[in-house]
Amino acid sequence: MDTSRPVSAEEPRHSAHPGDAATATVSPRGIVTGWSEGARRLLGYRASEVVGRAAVALLDATGVPRAAGFVPVGSQEWSGATALRHRDGHRVELVLRSSPVLDGDDETLGFVVTATPGHDLRMVEWAYAQSSVAMSTFTTETGRWWPNPAAGDGDGSPYPDVLDGEGEFLRHVRLVAEQAVPMRYEYWAPGPSPSREQAWIIEMWPVRDPGTDRVCGVGTAAFDSSEQHWARRRLALLNEAGARIGTTLNVERTAQELADLAVPGLADFVSVDLLDSVTRGEEPAAGPVGTDVVLRRVAHQSAAPGVPEAAVALGAVDTYPGFSPPARCLSTGRPVLSGEDDPDFVRWISGHEARSATVRTYGFHSIMAVPLRARGVTLGVAVFARGSSSGRFEQDDLILAEELSGRAAVGVDNARRYTREHTNALTLQHSLLPHGLPRQVAVEVAYRYLPAGSGAGVGGDWFDVVPLSGTRVALVVGDVVGHGLHASATMGRLRTAVRTLADVDLPPDELLTHLDDLVTHLTYDDESVPGGMPSAGEIGATCLYAVYDPVSRVCTIASAGHPPPAVLYPDGRVTVVRLSPGPLLGVGGLPFEATEVELPEGSLLAFYTDGLVEARDHDIGLGLDRLCRALATPVPSLDVTCEAVLKALLPDTPDDDVALLLARTRALHTDQVAAWSLPADPAIVADARAQASRQLAVWGLQEAAFVTELVVSELVTNAIRYGEVPIGLRLIRDRTLICEVSDASSTAPHLRRARTYDEGGRGLHMVAQLTQGWGTRQTSTGKTIWAEQPLPTG
Repeated sequence: MDTSRPVSAEEPRHSAHPGDAATATVSPRGIVTGWSEGARRLLGYRASEVVGRAAVALLDATGVPRAAGFVPVGSQEWSGATALRHRDGHRVELVLRSSPVLDGDDETLGFVVTATPGHDLRMVEWAYAQSSVAMSTFTTETGRWWPNPAAGDGDGSPYPDVLDGEGEFLRHVRLVAEQAVPMRYEYWAPGPSPSREQAWIIEMWPVRDPGTDRVCGVGTAAFDSSEQHWARRRLALLNEAGARIGTTLNVERTAQELADLAVPGLADFVSVDLLDSVTRGEEPAAGPVGTDVVLRRVAHQSAAPGVPEAAVALGAVDTYPGFSPPARCLSTGRPVLSGEDDPDFVRWISGHEARSATVRTYGFHSIMAVPLRARGVTLGVAVFARGSSSGRFEQDDLILAEELSGRAAVGVDNARRYTREHTNALTLQHSLLPHGLPRQVAVEVAYRYLPAGSGAGVGGDWFDVVPLSGTRVALVVGDVVGHGLHASATMGRLRTAVRTLADVDLPPDELLTHLDDLVTHLTYDDESVPGGMPSAGEIGATCLYAVYDPVSRVCTIASAGHPPPAVLYPDGRVTVVRLSPGPLLGVGGLPFEATEVELPEGSLLAFYTDGLVEARDHDIGLGLDRLCRALATPVPSLDVTCEAVLKALLPDTPDDDVALLLARTRALHTDQVAAWSLPADPAIVADARAQASRQLAVWGLQEAAFVTELVVSELVTNAIRYGEVPIGLRLIRDRTLICEVSDASSTAPHLRRARTYDEGGRGLHMVAQLTQGWGTRQTSTGKTIWAEQPLPTG
């Protein structure tokens, strides 16, 4: 009959006792040969009324066409639903199962027919047909599908590739049939928008024939899991936001990360506009923004390549009227869901020609405007839009957009704060670094300073060139550990201290000792730790101090934990100076040692901070080798050498600040220097004046003779009166005229105010009045008093 089908293992069974089963035996010719008590109770016929009659006579007349297969044929088992006639005439719906009875030769002796009430089967059929759950059965023998109405075969069907007979779903169905194990299959189909796919979970199980335990089909039930799928997608997007938004301390980059994340997962187009003050790192006003607001476009993204929908270019400024959704969300501090059914949206779009053309072209019909707020401060607005290919935004989308924008706002605010601090630190650092190097003749100088290119912030790298007496020059480079305002401020204090100590004309090792004491005091003043004792080297600074004398052509160098300089000699050799480096500044208690290096005229000294030669992928040794190779490359000038060194050693964005100071040595020759050794005899003063006057005549500086003779007289007299032998006089002609008198005493003279009747005490006062500068410096053998005057003009 046409309703026959394999019997499922899940099919309802008769609940009566086995002895009460409705059973009959039928001969191969279709004659009833046996009748059970259960059959009597079911149909009302006694055995005597049925046995010997044709089985087909029991069929209900209206059910005959449906039960044409009731008469047993051959030796095959058979089951099916049919209708029989009760003895009192009413119709009885039954499910019949016929099994052959065989003899020893496998010949059919008859059939055992078992009947169960058919209303149970009808109930199952009704439940299957009327179920709100999409269900179906697959027959392995015929390969046919039997879906219920809820399964359907249209666009909303959870069975994607049943009709075309191929695909992943049918592969899983066949696996269930072959392996006889239940499986679960998840299926996604395009939904109302790219962010709202239709999702299904389809349970599959094998259906077995109870008689043979053979798998004869596969049952399926599909459950709409779209809400759960969308919720998982939202959670996944939020989780992704934690990893992708705020990866840098750059305002524009953070805003772009929000736009990149939201397209196409949430919207077809996203724009991020910020207040101008935020892009500059300034503190915007607290609370919501007023009505009409001017914003700068810093980021946008689109599902289409090239972002053709953008009505405002990156970096451009746009004014949002107070009634527009972006301005409304900024004034209230709450997100706004708007679209083509919102009069204010239509009014806003129609009032902007480029935006109106974009909406018409791409069919934007639904937007969300979400304020970017962090720590009580409004930073800007993010606008999410959907075009004609996507459905409208819903409340869940607005909640998700608000969460994403909140995370982005924190990242933007962090970047803004960093920008402000970085700008302030950079301004402070630039104000503390040399804006122009002082005039001096000892060395030719070029320098470069590069702030770190990453988010580390401005560091404490610094350098300086300090002219000293006797045409000497001090070359200084240092590095304060750390970054930010604190490092820049500490660098400024150290640079000022070095300049002050350099004016005292201390030797390099002594200068570093005093600087070390200063840093120790700074540590105690600024960084107090539990227990009242600060940790050693809390400030963590290095410094290298070198003094070059163009007369002796000797460079004296001392280091406080700083990398040694490299030297390019005139013959092309490049070496790294072998120093005895001292400890970091602030450690205290350890000595610093000076190293003297004699340099031929034209030698090139390279001073630098560790950012030039150290990196994550190599150690300082490799960096020094690269520096030496770069210095050895012939270049036309020191400025070009600086560029060549930086290019050879640094990436495009260095991880640390870099300071580079190059100095090419010059020398004062014998025709520029005159020196005499003097006895400790007051009578020699006149002879010293005469020798100085003759030397000035040789140099053509007769106009300076009067002042020079007076200076020589006073300084030599003081050396004889208060100093110790040996006494020396030296004149140096360079861009100025320098007179120096040396003796073996370490006692430094000082100016004093002479009373009216005092015979002495006015010499140094006159020297100070007649020259442009004078001073004293300690030497290894005593001291030197010097006075400097400009060369005569004309």
